[in-house]
Amino acid sequence: MTLKTTLKLTAAAASLAVLAGCASSSALEDVRMTAESAQADAAEARSIATQAQSTANQAQRDARAALQMSEQNREEMNRMFERSMRK
Repeated sequence: MTLKTTLKLTAAAASLAVLAGCASSSALEDVRMTAESAQADAAEARSIATQAQSTANQAQRDARAALQMSEQNREEMNRMFERSMRK
């Protein structure tokens, strides 16, 4: 091989190496962007789950209050029934 041919092949190999390096950097950037997107999605999901838990806790408190009120009403109805039976 001549010096010119060797230089051309070396330049071509160097160009390919640079392009491969850019492709790798691009792929890494894509992976980084995907990871950041996944983190944002996870944070949003956590926020939604926290809101859902808060809503569920409030519903449970409301249900307990309704049950307590129902029991009080039942006791009052029983007392009223007993009073009416005594008469």
